[in-house]
Amino acid sequence: MAKTKWPPSGILRGAVAWRNGGEEHAMSDELSNRTAILVEEALKCGADAADALAMDERSVSVSVLNGALEHAERSEGTEVGLRVFVGPRQACVSGSDARRAALAGMAGRAVEMARESEPDPNAGLARPEQLAAETGAAELELHDPTPEPPPGELEECALRIEAAALAVNGVSKVESASAGCGTVRAHLQASNGFSAGYGRNSRFAGCAAISGEGLGMETDHYGEQRIFASDMSSFEEIGRKAGERAAERTGARKPRTGAFPVIFDQRVSTSLVGHLLSAINGEAIARGSSWLRDALGEDVLPKGMWLREDPLRRRSQSSRPFDGEGLPTAAKNIVADGVLQTWILDLASGRRLGLESTGNAVRGTSGPPRPGVSNVELTEGAKSRDELASDMGEGLVVTSLIGATINPTTGDYSRGASGFWVEGGRIAYPVNELTIAGNLKEILKSLVPGNDPQPFRSLRVPSLLAEGIMIAGN
Repeated sequence: MAKTKWPPSGILRGAVAWRNGGEEHAMSDELSNRTAILVEEALKCGADAADALAMDERSVSVSVLNGALEHAERSEGTEVGLRVFVGPRQACVSGSDARRAALAGMAGRAVEMARESEPDPNAGLARPEQLAAETGAAELELHDPTPEPPPGELEECALRIEAAALAVNGVSKVESASAGCGTVRAHLQASNGFSAGYGRNSRFAGCAAISGEGLGMETDHYGEQRIFASDMSSFEEIGRKAGERAAERTGARKPRTGAFPVIFDQRVSTSLVGHLLSAINGEAIARGSSWLRDALGEDVLPKGMWLREDPLRRRSQSSRPFDGEGLPTAAKNIVADGVLQTWILDLASGRRLGLESTGNAVRGTSGPPRPGVSNVELTEGAKSRDELASDMGEGLVVTSLIGATINPTTGDYSRGASGFWVEGGRIAYPVNELTIAGNLKEILKSLVPGNDPQPFRSLRVPSLLAEGIMIAGN
């Protein structure tokens, strides 16, 4: 079973909603019992402190091809993880056996491993006064009470998606069409007194369509993931968007080589924000291996742009009432009026830098916490993507990115890309097999935002126009 990050990110293609309140409470009790046993046994074995995480996932997904069922999958699984401290030493173990004897054995092995590990003066649990007082997730609306759709209904949804994509003029075939739903629940307990858990569920539908034939084939996709089924677009719209995206790529060719302005379409603009967030991650800053290591309090975006995190956003896949170390979460400005306000810190990276945690710890069952973000939103502008293209005159609209080469200390940046070439302020033709390159510091400071962020995404980032990027084509 794949390791899942804590807090649950909700990036699932499956798992059913709990069928009734009784089952939900029973599973919650099972998870809390497992974490309590792990912590208790660890202390018995000689640990000075410990925390434990138990997670339960359920999933169901269906995909179709050529009007028939291609694949149906249902999975269920539980994992537990334990972190122990012996003085300044720590160790982590994980497993899937929930029997008490197995949990006790895990605790004993973890303590033995910790005694042999290298000391880490920054490792340790939160102080009791640092812990979240409010841990309930009901106000975040992370659970859709709608009953789980049966596999036959999911198959019908996927067939509707495929049919809608095939109905688009220019689409030659559909590579895949799928639908699914899922649930993940987790409980975190620590010897410092923290004990709480929550869960979320997810609905997913998507399609990958192909246009053209032979060597001229092009592919593109569209998909959505929501907590509430009622928030999803119609299956026909999902298939149509996938088909239209693929059809638009017909006849793609290489663009000219040179320095041009580039629009990062909203479907890929999140990558630029992701690079910024990686560069201000506390682990990278503490190692000194970030191209923004000296940027706190400095301009990293244009004036008038704000980057804000809100872990308490309603109906969002990344929302969380507390972080992976039991600290409270709260909305905060990461960048305000273009100026970098904070690093992204968990307890250990904060201690290394002489700072307090920012409540940004995420974790899985198999390792210690690390810094990470939840819901992030970038200031949007007043113009549409087409209006940005009109202002640009000639250049590139990127709709897909492939791979990434980034120098972590300088911010030099290079990625494979495809999209559309703009001439006279209008899209002229599709392009592929090209590379874009520049320096992220310069790119970020030149950004002009559009007005088209997708509200259902955890990262709400509009299309972004950047200047002076090198394009390698013909």
